[in-house]
Amino acid sequence: MIKGIMPPIATPFINNEVAFEKLKENLSRWNKTELSGYVVFGSNGESVYLARDEKLKLIEFVKNNIPDNKNLIAGTGSDSIKETIALTNDAAKYGAETALILTPSFYKGQMKHEAFIKYFTQIADNIKIPLLIYNVPRFTGVSIEAETVAELAEHKNIIGIKNSEENVARLSEIINLTSKDFLTIVGTASVLYPGLCMGASGGILALANIAPNECIQIYNYVQTDKHTEAKNLQLKMLAANKAVTAKYGVAGLKAALDLTGFFGGEPRSPLSGLTKPQKEDLINILKKAEIIK
Repeated sequence: MIKGIMPPIATPFINNEVAFEKLKENLSRWNKTELSGYVVFGSNGESVYLARDEKLKLIEFVKNNIPDNKNLIAGTGSDSIKETIALTNDAAKYGAETALILTPSFYKGQMKHEAFIKYFTQIADNIKIPLLIYNVPRFTGVSIEAETVAELAEHKNIIGIKNSEENVARLSEIINLTSKDFLTIVGTASVLYPGLCMGASGGILALANIAPNECIQIYNYVQTDKHTEAKNLQLKMLAANKAVTAKYGVAGLKAALDLTGFFGGEPRSPLSGLTKPQKEDLINILKKAEIIK
């Protein structure tokens, strides 16, 4: 079962090429925490800027550099059903244990209930590892309805959803309409505490790249009914999470990694790093959250 806290890990680049040794150093530090697993080439991993062969090398490399008890999830979705099936099955050969499949979004006007049912069912029928639906309207411009998720949850190979909306009501509706075996995973640290209280199994969180212990602590507090402590830590993390997601995006996350002793480096072109004023603002935010001194 996928539970606990997992970061969608940033992909490090040096001169626009994947920096595997820097990734190894990051993984070595993350492995010392209670993180339950990792997501490779999700939104924060700059998936859209990675070539297919790079994705497969990344899966193999991460698999070889993490303990067996940590989950390895790969973001293998694309608008093409055929390519998603092919990439997912290749990813499984290289060590991916679960596929995180993004909602198709190019033809937004047609991406309704029936299209989502057809898309996810055809993929789930033809891949060799379990499927997690990935709902992230901020990037895709589409959102999958709770009733659609509930119907897809009946498929034996669709095991859960990473919902990256900041909409606790939608998250709660999904949990209410699906069985206890179906995993609803919080996709943004801004709603980690309320999501866990409503029954989410864990979180796949950008913030867990730079503040893994704090995210894990919120999860552990909820498991032990220490709700005051969980709420207070959640509130403390809000601005930091916003800085590395909505406010500054991938560039902010990578700068924050550098500031916390990991390797972040520059985003891959055409993205750019933070300006000096933006970095100074980020430093102040991380200091206030006590993520850095």
